Amino acid sequence: MAITKELIEDKIEVVGDYKTIQVRTATVIKEDGVELSRSFHRHALECVSSVQDEDGSWTHLDTDISEESTDVQGIAATVWTDQVKEAKKIANENSGV
Repeated sequence: MAITKELIEDKIEVVGDYKTIQVRTATVIKEDGVELSRSFHRHALECVSSVQDEDGSWTHLDTDISEESTDVQGIAATVWTDQVKEAKKIANENSGV
């Protein structure tokens, strides 16, 4: 009787004007190859994070995706163009993030 736990990145979506990447990971528990349970976790990735400094200027950082799967990294490299990043920076500043 072997019980296994498998993590499967089963859904990757790109949504919105600033190309937010949403990743759903399924955790599958199996006994002798028969699925006993499945649960889900989601996380979202924005292309840029922004912080307003004490002097009123802004610091913008590209999101570190080095720990993400190669699929997510490839999608980010494709959809997070310089134009998208610049638009996200402007949107963050305008919303006072």
